[in-house]
Amino acid sequence: MTSVRDEILEVLNREKIGTMATVENGKPYSRYMTFQHEDFVLYTATNKHSEKMEELRKNPYTHILYGYENGGFGDTYVEIEGKLTEVQEEGLKNKLAEIFTSIFVGNQDEMVTLKIEPIRMRLMNKKGQPPKELEFTNDH
Repeated sequence: MTSVRDEILEVLNREKIGTMATVENGKPYSRYMTFQHEDFVLYTATNKHSEKMEELRKNPYTHILYGYENGGFGDTYVEIEGKLTEVQEEGLKNKLAEIFTSIFVGNQDEMVTLKIEPIRMRLMNKKGQPPKELEFTNDH
């Protein structure tokens, strides 16, 4: 029997695009983002002067929907609650910059790489099964 950890990693390995939500003035905002991951930690890039960065500086918590192979009804997906920080470690920043540079629109000097550490992940729409939840501490 496959563990919920393995099932979630299967979705994370299969997909690269999800929606990331933030809150501004008590209202939710959501946008499509491209992600990379190492185990359960997600990474993405954005413009350091973007509205989403302003929102995340005020409230670093985010909600991500990740999955849907072909946009089909009933596809398995993952709901992710996480806390966001800017990547500071130079080696990791450089490695991720190589990946995100090809998809980042704008001046590369304006790009910031973001790390989303999961708080909770829920595997949804697994055919015939109820949602499965995975909670995280700092040790993933």
